[in-house]
Amino acid sequence: MDDETIGIGLVLTSAIGFGTLGIFGVIAAEEGLSIPTVLALRFAIAAVVVWAVLWLRGRFRLPSRRVMAIAFALGAGGYAAQSGLYFVGLEFMSAGMVAIVLYTYPAFVVCLVAIGHPDRVTAILLGALGLSIGGVALITGVDPAGVDPRGVVVVLGAAFAYSLYIVVSQRALTSVDAETLTAFVLPAAAASFVVFGLGTETLSMPSSAAGWGVTLAIATVATVIPVLAFFAGIARIGASRASIISTAEPGVTVALGALVLGETVTAVTIVGGVLVVAGVILIQREET
Repeated sequence: MDDETIGIGLVLTSAIGFGTLGIFGVIAAEEGLSIPTVLALRFAIAAVVVWAVLWLRGRFRLPSRRVMAIAFALGAGGYAAQSGLYFVGLEFMSAGMVAIVLYTYPAFVVCLVAIGHPDRVTAILLGALGLSIGGVALITGVDPAGVDPRGVVVVLGAAFAYSLYIVVSQRALTSVDAETLTAFVLPAAAASFVVFGLGTETLSMPSSAAGWGVTLAIATVATVIPVLAFFAGIARIGASRASIISTAEPGVTVALGALVLGETVTAVTIVGGVLVVAGVILIQREET
């Protein structure tokens, strides 16, 4: 196979991996694992694996103190907030709905960029924002299956936190590659959940084989594999095309939610999800 085909396959693998996160999150909750426990182990295990992979590839580079400080802030702040709110959202809504609402984050990114660069706001971008917002409104306003207003607010908060993470990390990536930045973001996120878990007395180790199994699945299948696959895909087909292909992620979560968890999927859910994804694709194309 040529590089383009391999690149597309890698990005699709990444989308599938990230799409399993909500499913594993629901299973982890059913096993009685607290959010700080799951996320502290997720990021700690993922950090060890990513560092090992970079070391074996000979690609590990120690960034400047400034970049390390930014990475710590990104991990302990932005990425931790996004992940924590995502898992809280799973307590109020189905995994499929959480994935769709979270995927409004590109719209938040556009809004943040527009604050500093209003000249970059175009009719296409405004139309894309309308599609994304309309998709969420359609799902939450017309289709009550798996939807809770509190969950929508929480997951929109996760989308906003993720948009801040993306905007700040884009600046950091001018002086360090994405894999190295991720290697420092992950342990910072893990540390934040360890501190939070200890402070709230909600941190504990899984007590069953099933608990450890789902935790390892979250760290590897839903974190390390998709992260590394996405980076490898970008190297072959470029960031813009990779971003568009990765819009398959919420569809994967919705499908797995129905197949594995028995979540309800209605026509309105599908239409709303398509509108959100269409908005994301328009945003990505306009930015290229």
